[in-house]
Amino acid sequence: MGMYKNMTATANVANASGELQGFYVNSTTAGTIQFYDSATTTTTTPITGAITPAVGWHNLPVSTANGIYAVIGGTALNVTIAYK
Repeated sequence: MGMYKNMTATANVANASGELQGFYVNSTTAGTIQFYDSATTTTTTPITGAITPAVGWHNLPVSTANGIYAVIGGTALNVTIAYK
């Protein structure tokens, strides 16, 4: 069983090591998202490059050492991130 966080702007998802399971894009208008292995706003350890996702579920199973930080860009993106 995992946790989730719904986001529309750049923010910290998890502040401890864990596992990013994936994300569901609820709506988007050319929005982008990029994930980092970080417990804070540090963007020095990227997990992914900038992704321009379509609406729907996106599997992204990856373990993190420090936490999960998501940077949302573009014009609009509403996303729910699943993690544990």
